[in-house]
Parts: sequence; C-alpha cells; structure tokens
Amino acid sequence: MQVQPPSKLVRTEYDLVLLDVNLPDGNGYDLCRLIKPESPDTLVIFLTANDQESDQIKGYEAGAVDYITKPFSIGALLRKIRAMFAMLEHRGVTKDFYDDGRLSVDFSQQSAWLNGKPLTLSPMEYKMLSLFCKNPKQILTRQRLLERLWDAEENYVDEHTLTTSISRIRGKIEAEGDNYIKTIYGTGYQWMGGERK
Repeated sequence: MQVQPPSKLVRTEYDLVLLDVNLPDGNGYDLCRLIKPESPDTLVIFLTANDQESDQIKGYEAGAVDYITKPFSIGALLRKIRAMFAMLEHRGVTKDFYDDGRLSVDFSQQSAWLNGKPLTLSPMEYKMLSLFCKNPKQILTRQRLLERLWDAEENYVDEHTLTTSISRIRGKIEAEGDNYIKTIYGTGYQWMGGERK
C-alpha cells in the first residue's frame, strides 16, 4: 500500500516546512520523500537531535535544504529561515543569485557583497562559488571541481590553482567568522552556507 502525504500538504502549497526527524507516527525522512514529489519547490529544513553525519546525509538525500541539530537557539533558526526566504525571493528574479543575509552574489552580473560591502572576485572565483552555491551541503570532490572548472578554452586548472582559489575565496567571505567552505580531508570541500564557527 502506497503511503499518501497528509491532506494539508496536498491542499496547500507551502514555501517552507520545518520537519522533525522523530515524529510520533513515523519519521521525517519518509514524510520529506512524500512532500518533495508533490511540491518540489517547497524547502524542507530538518530539526533533530541526531547529529551524526550519516543522519545529515540521509536528510539531504531525502530532499532537505538544511539540517539543524538540537539544541539550537531561536535566533539561529530564524536566521536560517530568513536566508531561505531570501533565496525564494531571488529564485523568481534570477537563478544565478545567492543571498543568505550576509553574503550576496549575483553570478549573472559578477558582483558580490559581504554585509553590504562590495567584494572583488575573479571570474574563476565566481565560477567556483557558483558550483558550491548550486550544490549546498554536498561534498564536492577535488576531482569533480577540477573537471567542472576546466573552461571552454581548455585552460587547465591544476590542484595548486584549486587550493589557492579556495584559500582566496575563504579569505574574502569568511573574514567575519562565518564558515562557508568546509574542507573534507582527503576528499574535497562542502558548502556550509555561512554557519558560525
């Protein structure tokens, strides 16, 4: 027998759903898998006491855009929600825009700001940031990044250039204690979206 999503989720379109992993009558992962096919544009944020990396990966694979572990402050939760609504606003304007309330990047215009102050980024840095922003929380291997950054003119991007570019981007966007790019040692990098260190 196929499980159906709750009737309220079918009748009403929601922009954002806050979903606990441990529910009285099931689990949030299964509910998220029911929500996403019916409402692919609905953003899902998991709230959970499970802080294992495997649990987080399971949440992202189910279709969530973020995963907040308990205990958390209401202020941190509200900031995440504001960032999600900012993303929704820009989704209709341009698909090439990132904004989390502190860092704003317009990829189509190649312009960026941190806390309202303009940032100077190279074309390679914009291209790299775009890859990260379009794959939030996903681990991008060094090999995948190198393959994706190889440009139309076949200008070769080597390991050293990749490491240097990541370091330069971090220096520009993580200056105020925000964690945007996490190093996954021996594998690659993961876009964290400005979590506080």
